Amino acid sequence: MDLNHFDGASAGGKAPSTSGKVPSAGGKVPSTAKILISGGFGVGKTTMVGAISEIRPLRTEEPLSDRSVGIDDTRGLSAKATTTVAMDFGRISFPSELVLYLFGTPGQERFWFMWEELAVGAVGAVVLADTRRVADCFASIDYFERNGMPFVIAVNCFDGAPQFEPDDIRIALSLGPEVPILLCDARERDSVKRVLVSLVRYVISKGSRVSQISIA
Repeated sequence: MDLNHFDGASAGGKAPSTSGKVPSAGGKVPSTAKILISGGFGVGKTTMVGAISEIRPLRTEEPLSDRSVGIDDTRGLSAKATTTVAMDFGRISFPSELVLYLFGTPGQERFWFMWEELAVGAVGAVVLADTRRVADCFASIDYFERNGMPFVIAVNCFDGAPQFEPDDIRIALSLGPEVPILLCDARERDSVKRVLVSLVRYVISKGSRVSQISIA
């Protein structure tokens, strides 16, 4: 399976079929896998899904209002004007007949009840982290560790944010050496692709959910 290349169509490509299978040009039915994109409020989940999706991403963003004052922690996020209230959705296909469906989770605590529904059928997760607010990803890490779901840490390198080595991030998050930690730019397609490739390889190496991903 060549995970280093993907068949990215234009943003206006066809949406996935309701059966969850997307026929390829050769008539084969590709393997599919559901991936969660998680992390704290304003960490870049919507941006990441939009940067890599080969279809027009589904977004459920709403403007921030006065009602969120005192509820949503917007420190360091002065430019953020919208928030995801349900999920983000995108799709990316690899020539190896693997299709990833990407589900971005809402970051605010008051929407965490949706995680259980979004996590159904997922084989792995990306936890986005912001070095200015690294503690914000603890909730995601705790959730995936409790549920035995493989995950990788993707440190979104915001302009002007403090830069740290992956080993420093590992210590700050109290993670074992087996969890992949990558530096990324959620705005850049190639950077997001490297994160997803790392996650798929990690899921396969764990073996616990490998039956859900065909590598034939």
